[in-house]
Amino acid sequence: MTQKNLRREGINNEIRRFKDGQEVLDFLFREGEGQTRENHNAYLLPLDIHLPKIDGVEVLRRIKQDEELRKISIIMLTTMDDPREVEACHCLGCSHYVVKPVKYDQFTEVLRQLGLFLKIVQVPQINGVQ
Repeated sequence: MTQKNLRREGINNEIRRFKDGQEVLDFLFREGEGQTRENHNAYLLPLDIHLPKIDGVEVLRRIKQDEELRKISIIMLTTMDDPREVEACHCLGCSHYVVKPVKYDQFTEVLRQLGLFLKIVQVPQINGVQ
């Protein structure tokens, strides 16, 4: 649903989907059997807090501890609006924290606004090898 709504807003960049936090880390840290990130690409990571295996907060923590990967812009997308969680994610280095509404029409409006934001945001290239 997120991908479909971002496409509607004109976001035509390649979008990779991961089934859990481990897949995200394997891709970024070039581990495991699947696809891995490429040098000299810019990555922006919308990240749900409630991921299986390794939750989004831990994924955020590990990415921001890496000298090169910490440059990745991370947007936390979650239904949690607990101020302590928002602050914790920002302290760990997330770029933005977006609360997903439960109602479909409100959710699509948030994604529309996120799509507009993504059209103008600049993200750095990730270089170097692990």
